[in-house]
Amino acid sequence: MKASHPARLMVTVGAKPRAQPERREAPRRVRARARVELAIAAALLGLGLLVLRPGMALLGVAALPIVTLRLAGVAVGGMRRRSQVGLPPRRGRRAGVARARRAADVVTAAAVMAIVLSLASYGGALGSRSNSSLGIRSVEWLRDNGAAWLVSDVERLYYSITAPAKGGPALRQLPTVGLTSPRLVPTYRLPHSAAPPKGIAPVIAPALPGEGAWRATQDRFSSLGEAPLLVTTYRPDPTYPRVVAGVARINPRRAVVALYPGIRVPPGGASMQSAGEVPPPLRRRLLATFNGGFNPADYAGGFYTGGRLLEAMRPGLATLVGTTSGRVDVRTWHGGSRPGRNIVFARQNLPLIVADGRPNPGLSGGREWGTTVGNTTLVWRSGVGVDRHGNLLYAAASYRTVQGLADILVHAGAIRAMELDINSYWVTFNVFGQRGARSPSKLLGGMDRPATRYLAPDDRDFFAVYAR
Repeated sequence: MKASHPARLMVTVGAKPRAQPERREAPRRVRARARVELAIAAALLGLGLLVLRPGMALLGVAALPIVTLRLAGVAVGGMRRRSQVGLPPRRGRRAGVARARRAADVVTAAAVMAIVLSLASYGGALGSRSNSSLGIRSVEWLRDNGAAWLVSDVERLYYSITAPAKGGPALRQLPTVGLTSPRLVPTYRLPHSAAPPKGIAPVIAPALPGEGAWRATQDRFSSLGEAPLLVTTYRPDPTYPRVVAGVARINPRRAVVALYPGIRVPPGGASMQSAGEVPPPLRRRLLATFNGGFNPADYAGGFYTGGRLLEAMRPGLATLVGTTSGRVDVRTWHGGSRPGRNIVFARQNLPLIVADGRPNPGLSGGREWGTTVGNTTLVWRSGVGVDRHGNLLYAAASYRTVQGLADILVHAGAIRAMELDINSYWVTFNVFGQRGARSPSKLLGGMDRPATRYLAPDDRDFFAVYAR
């Protein structure tokens, strides 16, 4: 009989069997699984971008808590494993835990990729040419990348918290605007100068000194009834007696109005000459500058100037129009997607808020004027209209609803009017007290931006008023 193999004889009675080493997957199989998981993560990222388009910002915001929870889970799992050292493993749970961990790894990888892409997009937005503050550029990036609703909700909450209380002590004086002690300059008096226009009737009694009275903005026009630009202030609402409205009256027979694109809004405007600023050769005749309308990303509307159509015109929208004859008008657009040859500029923004001398009846509940912070939110607002003589009327005030803005324009004499941009950062009307864009001042002191805005490249489109 053959002897047994020596290794089989090395068995000791009562000895403990040696622990079997854990089976490790082959490196090739591990790499293949990693590639599959990475592909699934990329597919999840692509699906998220497709669903939330353009949702880079929103996807990045949603990915942050996923990564945070995953890191917290890893930390808690590590603590739990350290506390269970020496305990026998539960074989029944091992496979299920492994599958759950792999699924969590896939989702986490997709979230990390989303955050990286979001940061790259955000960095590109901050690095692009702009004159806005870091906070504003961040908010605009969120708006343009799928999180507009989130920004609007936060803004509505902020404005509701900071809204002023009704009533309170009345103002003792109005802010100074225009010439306070005009000098007569007979050299500039026309042979048949018309009488100065009647001022805006005060709403709150007793009226404050100079309330609603029109004032010229430069000495050379102070003696003219037909001055190219007049400005005034008054208190529009007895419910909020400390709110002041600023109104400007632009006479197209003595002034020229021009529209310029910004370097960011509307898209494509940066390629145009003098984008975002008043052309230096024209500043010797500059009287005033004021803000344009909404960002097309928030509300699509037409934009045409300098022979270029940057945003297609849409029928049914309120439009500020300038013609080759020098006439300006605010009207509902009924033309095609491109203006005719007699149009010099056209800027659209929402439907009319004033028609036939009366506020639009849908202002209090219609969503046409509430796509951003809402039509009933108390916020800085601006608008422009025309009176029955063809003069252009600009109005702005803080803590106004769309209805409140329309009431200001109607009280000033507008027969048709439209809303322009809103929020204190965007509402601007600057006047220049001397030739060459010197002695700049704001129509209302509460306007955030400096009085020299639009004398250097600005993000948003704007209007300029020149003396003829």
